[in-house]
Amino acid sequence: MNQGLDMPKLRVFEHTSLDGVIEPGAPGDYSEEFAKGSWMAPYRSVDGFAAVLEAQGADFDLLLGRRTYDLWSGYWPKAPSSSMADRLNAATKYVATKRPDSLEWGPAKDLGTDIVGRVRTLKNEGAADFIVWGSATLTHILFDEGLVDEVVLCVYPLFFGQGKRFYSESAKPSEFALISSNATSSGVLINTFQRVGLLQNG
Repeated sequence: MNQGLDMPKLRVFEHTSLDGVIEPGAPGDYSEEFAKGSWMAPYRSVDGFAAVLEAQGADFDLLLGRRTYDLWSGYWPKAPSSSMADRLNAATKYVATKRPDSLEWGPAKDLGTDIVGRVRTLKNEGAADFIVWGSATLTHILFDEGLVDEVVLCVYPLFFGQGKRFYSESAKPSEFALISSNATSSGVLINTFQRVGLLQNG
């Protein structure tokens, strides 16, 4: 494992198709990087929502790319009070950004220019777990540096063949162990994997 027993975990959450294509951050996001725009909504369910809340935990901070931060800052502060909204709004948001002065959805802090070093320091000094939602560019960096402790994949019964994927081809081959799997009433699989370490050949 890459962490001590008392060190906060860094957990990546991602909505993906069967072939690893990620869901856009907002309805109407139809750039060439994504396959078919926002396809998550028809599969939402009460039990799926409950499973995601349980996987997140009650106390966490957020690591976000700037694009995801901007999308979420336009929605969650105005959303009605709920378990999800209240937890996200209360969490400290650590943001990878070149515009730190414009972080209005708080509490928020800039990750700075040395993102890897900053995340390592946060994990060493932090008390709460860290969660990454979306933020594909930031997620690639974290995987490349072996900083991800757990991955929660919400896998939808869809296949696209092309589109932006959540993993980076430059990441070192690593082994993850399945620690839980839940099938929702709408057919989404919520699978949680824990990092074992670098893949050992032979």
